[in-house]
Amino acid sequence: MSQISNLVRKHIINIDPYQGGKPIEEIKRQLGLKNVIKLASNENSIGPSPKAVEAIKKSLSSLNRYPDSKGYYLKRKLAKYYNLEPTNFVLGNGSDELIEIIIKTFVEEDENIVTADHTFLEYKIISSVKNRAVITAPLKYFKYDLNGLKKKINKKTKVIFIANPNNPTGTYVTKYEVGDFMSDLPQDVLVVFDEAYDAFIDVDDFPNSLNYMRNKNCIVLRTFSKCYGLAGLRIGFSISNPEFASFMEISRQPFNVNLLAQAGAIGALDDKKFLKKTRKSVLEGRDYLYNNLKDMGLTFVPSQANFILIDVGRDGFDVFQKMLKFGVIVRDMRQYNLKNYIRVTIGNRKENERFIKVLQKVLKGKEKA
Repeated sequence: MSQISNLVRKHIINIDPYQGGKPIEEIKRQLGLKNVIKLASNENSIGPSPKAVEAIKKSLSSLNRYPDSKGYYLKRKLAKYYNLEPTNFVLGNGSDELIEIIIKTFVEEDENIVTADHTFLEYKIISSVKNRAVITAPLKYFKYDLNGLKKKINKKTKVIFIANPNNPTGTYVTKYEVGDFMSDLPQDVLVVFDEAYDAFIDVDDFPNSLNYMRNKNCIVLRTFSKCYGLAGLRIGFSISNPEFASFMEISRQPFNVNLLAQAGAIGALDDKKFLKKTRKSVLEGRDYLYNNLKDMGLTFVPSQANFILIDVGRDGFDVFQKMLKFGVIVRDMRQYNLKNYIRVTIGNRKENERFIKVLQKVLKGKEKA
């Protein structure tokens, strides 16, 4: 062990850090490609909200000033949008920071977090960085097994993270399953519903988690990264009762959400036309990919998000690498221990068509000319 590693906290050394989807520019540099599409990070394929961009441009002359530490105007906008109060909201530099704030605020050093084994990696990574124990329950048919989660709860369990829809599988737990799960939880356990993909739901039995937020130990996470196309600004928010929010505000850094992110989010909330356009694009793209994957004889997990988990029937990392040579970036699933799978973001029509053509070539053993 080096002298430097001797200075590092021991639990940090063995953590496998989050590995994001490869950037377009990196692949262009590495492989000498000019035309690259990225379908790896569940981003919005049609770009950012135009009203968000307009609001950001108007705020550029104020970059010499610190942002509003309290997020006064954005919280008021969110309160009106959800018919709640500004005190119900906490702003975060993406959902990742809100997860960290929740752990810092509520989980003691000797307490633990419960979640699924194949879910958003940051629950485990952030908990491990904070030196908090993580207990996982297996997915059942690629979805959260809420009964399995409940069996993992012990006297030291403080927070349960439930991604709904789940990343990377795209599956969801129903309002009936959630109702049973929430009915007899220990009173000292906090449930976090991470709903980053809520805008893409097209089923009738998805739970209204805000109902639990009002009278249970419950926090709901939402983001502007997906449906509003603001992933580059890193802005999300939590919804909870005001008392939970007040303690989270203590743990939050004072200027965590930058000025442009707040302005963009305010503009985005007014852009109902863009939200409708995004949803239509994703739902149509989802059907297109389903039909073509079926024609190819591939198995996939039906999704309620803007991505699809696909069983390619062989080493998914090898398929991922070969698709890179054709300028198509998908997500390899090694970090999720899903060896034979790739995850693809639902893109626009041209991106989806290109993805299918390249996947067909790779699976047939063809190499780029």
